[in-house]
Amino acid sequence: MWGMSETPPESPDFDAMARDIAEVPAVEVIVTVAVNLMSAAAVKLGLTEEGDKHKDLDEARKLVHALAGLLDATATEISSFHAAPLRDGLKSLQLAFREASLVPDEPGKGPGEKYTGPVYG
Repeated sequence: MWGMSETPPESPDFDAMARDIAEVPAVEVIVTVAVNLMSAAAVKLGLTEEGDKHKDLDEARKLVHALAGLLDATATEISSFHAAPLRDGLKSLQLAFREASLVPDEPGKGPGEKYTGPVYG
């Protein structure tokens, strides 16, 4: 809590934020969310320079599954130009998850495979 002589932290300008978001095409929002999910999953899989420091396969599973669901749900909404590299990234993350798991999931049971089908190397 701030002291009596301090001013309270400024609240976000939600009207300005809404105006900014209103100007962004839906495809751009979807791709941005997908890239953020991919980045977070890569960190949780230990694929960054810091490696195992942030590795957490339970968290990675959730992120990869969410990414697969997003891509499945928006497949007809975004062009192949956007979808193809995102699907390639998803497959890479799924394979990395399988490789990182001490006890790999059965084909079709890995993260996101509910949406993509079994992923093989």
